[in-house]
Amino acid sequence: MTGRVHLLILALHLAPLMVHASGCLQGFYTKGNDCIDENECNPPSDEYNDDPETPQICGENAACINTEGSFYCQCALGFISSSQQMNFTADSPEKCLDINECLENNNTCGPNAECHNVLGSYSCICNEGFVSSTGVERFIFGQGVTCEDRNECVDDITICGKHTQCFNTRGSYSCVCNPGFGLKSGKAQSTGNGESCEEITDQKATTDQTATTDSEDAQGAKDLCKINMFICGGNGTCHNATNSGHRCACHAGFTNYGDPQGRCTELNCNTFVSEKHLKMVIPGLQDAVALMRTSCLELSESNTAEQVDGEALLETLLSAIDRLLSGGPLNNNKEVSVLLDLVETALRMIGPLLKHPKTRRFNTHTEVELLVQRNASSPQGPLTLSSTHAQLDSHWETAAGDTSYPGFATVSLLSYKGLETSTNHSFSGLKAQEGHSFQINSKVVTATISNKDTSFLKEPVTFTFSHLKESDEGNYTCVYWDAESGEGTWSDRGCFLVKSNATHTVCSCYHLSSFAVLMALYEFKDTFQLQLITWVGLSLSLLCLFLCILTFSLIRSIRSTRNTIHLHLCLSLFIANLVFLVGISHTESQSACAVVAGLLHFFFLAAFCWMCLEGVQLFRMVVLVFNTTFRPLYMMAGGYGVPAVIVAISALANAKGYGTERHCWLNLEDGFIWSFFGPVCIIIMVNVFFFLITVWKLAQKFSSLNPDLDKLRKIKAFTITAVAQLCVLGTMWIFGCFQFEESTLAMSYLFTLLNSLQGVLVFLMHCLLSKQVREEYGKILDSVCALQKTKYSEFSSNQSSNSKSQTSKSAQNTGESQI
Repeated sequence: MTGRVHLLILALHLAPLMVHASGCLQGFYTKGNDCIDENECNPPSDEYNDDPETPQICGENAACINTEGSFYCQCALGFISSSQQMNFTADSPEKCLDINECLENNNTCGPNAECHNVLGSYSCICNEGFVSSTGVERFIFGQGVTCEDRNECVDDITICGKHTQCFNTRGSYSCVCNPGFGLKSGKAQSTGNGESCEEITDQKATTDQTATTDSEDAQGAKDLCKINMFICGGNGTCHNATNSGHRCACHAGFTNYGDPQGRCTELNCNTFVSEKHLKMVIPGLQDAVALMRTSCLELSESNTAEQVDGEALLETLLSAIDRLLSGGPLNNNKEVSVLLDLVETALRMIGPLLKHPKTRRFNTHTEVELLVQRNASSPQGPLTLSSTHAQLDSHWETAAGDTSYPGFATVSLLSYKGLETSTNHSFSGLKAQEGHSFQINSKVVTATISNKDTSFLKEPVTFTFSHLKESDEGNYTCVYWDAESGEGTWSDRGCFLVKSNATHTVCSCYHLSSFAVLMALYEFKDTFQLQLITWVGLSLSLLCLFLCILTFSLIRSIRSTRNTIHLHLCLSLFIANLVFLVGISHTESQSACAVVAGLLHFFFLAAFCWMCLEGVQLFRMVVLVFNTTFRPLYMMAGGYGVPAVIVAISALANAKGYGTERHCWLNLEDGFIWSFFGPVCIIIMVNVFFFLITVWKLAQKFSSLNPDLDKLRKIKAFTITAVAQLCVLGTMWIFGCFQFEESTLAMSYLFTLLNSLQGVLVFLMHCLLSKQVREEYGKILDSVCALQKTKYSEFSSNQSSNSKSQTSKSAQNTGESQI
């Protein structure tokens, strides 16, 4: 304790050394009677050095940001510091290095484009066979430019030569000879590489024509497989059918989802991981994934594809998600990534299997809506899907895609109820401004379309999210779940905020995945003044509590049941304040922080319990005239046993609730903070109940002639003191609730002051205002003063005898008489 006082005195002596001779702190200059912030980033011009080539204070490729009394440096856009720190000082050895955006993300430019890195930036160039949507040759992500397939057949009608038909494909084209013509090489098609179509000889043409006529006569219809070679999509074999015209048999790895005349599209069943692997990553989904994988394999077989039931698969998927989310938040980001990837893949597979154009399902933890369009030609027009908490707006052209139309288009929107709690701390993919933090303020949704190329959509998809917490002050960010970044995190790449108000946010995204809305919160940071008040106030509070402990434990004449309660109240507050002072901000170690939070939980609850016991004791003193003592065992059970039970149950129920990213205190999410505020509210209500009865009984006894007026007056004084004590500690935690939840400067100062001075108030109320304690203090002071006088008298007596002895010896030596 003495060491802390010395450190405080040393700090107060050193503080003036940080002030300039002008009277202003470092980073400020004097102007009149005011201290003005010095802008280190834009210093006043030097008349002796006006060289424009003088390097900036932060070095090359860096920007200087002025702050109140100081400044810091940040690398310019497209550069990163050598230590990858966002902020650094000018005297640090940091250098701003160019970021190779092309290496950091393989999909920087979107599909069908190539990334080229340049100093401080990059540029995108469309691949061969594609052109930019705006006509520019070079562009960057976010400018709304996409690389669209170039239709070589339209741009150059002579590209294939004579006697040919040109068929455009994605990124290329192919040339097919007209009937009666063929290539010398015997190939079915070419790419216009100089090989021309030549007329087939009469004998060969006659043979082919006869064969064709026979075929038509046999089937009674035209041979659609020969008329349209791409009728099955290029990934299946076309067979003529007498009744239906044709039938497509899909190759391995492709399916037409049970539609015999549908185009064959790719179906990758490997996306459904094995049960053994899934059990290691996220238990509880094995049965659903096994069914999805089995159904996927059946779809790839032409003879079993029609047996797969899309409705049953959807119910199985939703039930599995419900069981998983009902168990509480997921353990880590990897589990979130696996779940969202599974849902996206399953919805793409289930959509084409549904028989109805619109399907909607409501479950405990999920809500989904799916739309299906089946037409001979690609559908067009706007579409809208909605759930209770979100809405999706897009176009059927986006859902179908630019590639060959498979005969159907699907779109789905699934909203999760409760998944936001599992992802509310996964913000490593975002760069928050200094002093800000993120919090999810919407439900998480997953959106899918049948178009497989969703990494960069030609037209953005619009989402409208309902806020979980209405606020006009928050800055909102539209994000998606990036499963490829580590184990998974929220990212804002490709998503933009359109508009926002207190209740809703509208987002626009150029890709599809799982999405949510984040609210940027101002993260309150402790100022020097608050830290100084905390250290000085709590040190003084600890000193006063220590004096109270000594008073109630060592002075025998004031020992009583009530002062025993005061002793343990002071002990609880002393340990709680000491732990608060030493460990509240040490969040480096999660386990140590959890221990600190648990100790604070226990001892602050214990302080309230001992206050409640004081209220009960005052009640007993008024109502029970005789036998007003408490058994020590009962007092210990009420004062320490109850808090121990509460803390033990809380730790077993949610061990992760102890410790946060900012403070070693109870986690505010999922209502865990009520494991403290709940018991405190109950204790305060019980205390208020006993105080009201006590005051009522006192009023009755004062109104009558009572011989024990002196005793009643003492009890009245005790009651007033106890009520004042309850008000101080209760009011402190009212402000403490706001301090730990939504920090404001006023609430922080009020909480800090009350928390710092509660020990002083306890010492004042229970010691200095108590006549009996003051008398004991007077006796102690008298004893100390008497002891000092005794020591002084002994010292004077010794001095006098020594003087006489010296005089006697001197007289004997000189032969003179002492007379």
